[in-house]
Amino acid sequence: MKRIFIISLLPAMFSCNNGKTVPSENPVVMSVDSFKNELLELSSDEFQGRKPFTAGEEKTVNYIKNKFASLGLEPGNGESYFQDVPMSNIKATADSVMNIESPYGKIKLKAPQDYIVWTDRTETKQTLDKTEFVFAGYGVVAPEYHWNDYAGINVKGKVVLVMVNDPGFQYGDNSIFKGKTMTYYGRWMYKYEEAARHGAKGCLIIHQSEAAGYPFKVVQGNFNTSRMQLDYRGKEKPNCDMIGWITDSAAVKIINAAGFNGVELMKTAGTRDFSAIPLPITASTSMKVQVEYNSTKNVIGKITGSKYPDETIIYTAHWDHLGIGVPDEKGDSIYNGAFDNATGVVGLFEIARAFKNAATPPERTIVFLSVTAEEQGLWGSAYYADHPLFSLEKTVANINMDGVNYLGITKDVISVGKGLSELEDLLAIEAKKQNRYLADEDHPESGYYYRSDHFNFAKKGVPSLHFDDGVDMEGYTKVEVGKLKDEYRLKHYHRPSDEYNTSWKLEGAILDLELYFKLGTTLANCRTWPKWKIGAEFKRTREKSDAARL
Repeated sequence: MKRIFIISLLPAMFSCNNGKTVPSENPVVMSVDSFKNELLELSSDEFQGRKPFTAGEEKTVNYIKNKFASLGLEPGNGESYFQDVPMSNIKATADSVMNIESPYGKIKLKAPQDYIVWTDRTETKQTLDKTEFVFAGYGVVAPEYHWNDYAGINVKGKVVLVMVNDPGFQYGDNSIFKGKTMTYYGRWMYKYEEAARHGAKGCLIIHQSEAAGYPFKVVQGNFNTSRMQLDYRGKEKPNCDMIGWITDSAAVKIINAAGFNGVELMKTAGTRDFSAIPLPITASTSMKVQVEYNSTKNVIGKITGSKYPDETIIYTAHWDHLGIGVPDEKGDSIYNGAFDNATGVVGLFEIARAFKNAATPPERTIVFLSVTAEEQGLWGSAYYADHPLFSLEKTVANINMDGVNYLGITKDVISVGKGLSELEDLLAIEAKKQNRYLADEDHPESGYYYRSDHFNFAKKGVPSLHFDDGVDMEGYTKVEVGKLKDEYRLKHYHRPSDEYNTSWKLEGAILDLELYFKLGTTLANCRTWPKWKIGAEFKRTREKSDAARL
C-alpha cells in the first residue's frame, strides 16, 4: 500500500532576532514510494558504484542534474549545475610483501592480509629500502590538550607506527582529550598529515576494530585500487612517500621483534608520560605509481530566497561511492553504496521537492549541494569550502546527510558531535514536535563528526549539523537496535553488500527527512545566525566572519 507522510510547517520556537516566528504553511507531501524508487535506481549496478573518474560518475552527476532541473531548482553555479573539482587519481600498485629485518631475525608481512599501503605522491615509484621505524604513540600534536607525541624525536626519513583514535580512547579517561569520544586528532587523515609535517617517509596506523569503528576488511577492500586527492600541482603540500594500515597482530609481531613487548608498549601510548621510541627494525617494500589528472564534479542547485537571496542554508550529501573493487565472498565487485550515500542524495530530492511545493518560498536561499569524492577524503566539500559559490560569511548553516535511516521510525534523534553548535538546540525543538527527543551518540569513539562533508564547512566556521537515527524503536530494545546498526557497520559498510534490501523500513527515512526540512525552513525564515557553543574548536573562526559580515 502506498505510504504518504504529510509535513505541516508549525510555528517555530527557535529564537529570532526580529521576534518573528516561522509562518504556517500548507501541507507538503513526502512519499516512501518516490524515495524507494529513486534509491533503487541510484544504487543499482547501472551506476557502477558511482566512483569519480569512471563512467559511473558521468551517469550519476547527469542523473542528479536532471533530477534537480525536473524539481524546478535553479542552477547553482551561474547557468550550470556543476562545479568542476580538479583532482589527481593515483593508482599505486604495491608489492605483495614487506620485508622486516630485526635483531631477532626477519619477518615477511603479506599484503593485504597484514597491511595495506598507498601513496598521495605522484612520482612513478615509491620505495622503502631498509627504512627505520619509530613508534610514535598516537601520532598527535595537540597544544590545547598539552600533548605532543613527536616531542624529542627525529622521524625524518623514517616510518612512524601510530595508533588509531585518540590518546584518551584506551582507558576512557576524560581528562585526556575527550576520553572515548574521538576528536579530529583521532582521524586517519590527520595522522598521515602530521607525520608528513615532521618529515616522515612513511606512516602506518595500527588498526583495532573498536578504535577504528570498522573491521580491517573495510580497508582491505581498497588495496591496490586508485585513490584521489585534489590536484596540488604547483602548491606546497607535504606528503609521506608511503602511508597505510597495519593489523594489530602484525604490529605486535614487529614491535616484539624489535625487543619490546608490543601489547604493553601500545598500552603506554595513552598515558601522559609516553615518549616516542625508535625501533631497531627496518622495512623494505615498493610500489609503482600511475597518475591521472582530471576533474570530477559537485552538483549544485538552488531556490533563491525571496527576501535575503545572498544568505544561504546549504544542504549537502555526497554522491560518490567506491566503484568497482575487490570482489566479496559472493563474487560481487560493485560497491553500490545504497545507504552510504544514495539515501542522502535521494534525501536531497525529497527536501527540494518539499520546498518547491511549499505555499511560500523561503526568505533565505536554499542550496542543494551533492559533492564528489567524500569517500576519498572529503575532497568535493573541501574544494567547495576553498572555492565557495556562495559567501561562507553569509552561509547561515550547513545541514549534511550521510546515510538516511532505513531501520524504521525511532523516538530519539542523535546529534552527531553533540554540544558543538546552537543548531543542536533547533534540532531538539523540531524533534520534540515529532514527539521525539535528542540522545547521545551510540559510538562517540568513531568520530563521525569529523568523517563527513559538514566538517569542511565547520573548519571554515560555518555552523554545521549532521544527525543520525536513534536506537529507541517501538518493538525493539535499544540494545537490539544498536546491534542492527553495528551489523551494518561490521558487515556492509564500504562493501558490495551495501545494497537496497526489501526489509528496509523507509518510514523512518521520511520522518527524518521531515526533520531536515523543518530545520531548513526555520533557518530560512528566521533572522537568527546560529553560533558555535563555548569550547567548540570552530567558534573563533566563525566569530571572525561574523565581524566581517556585520
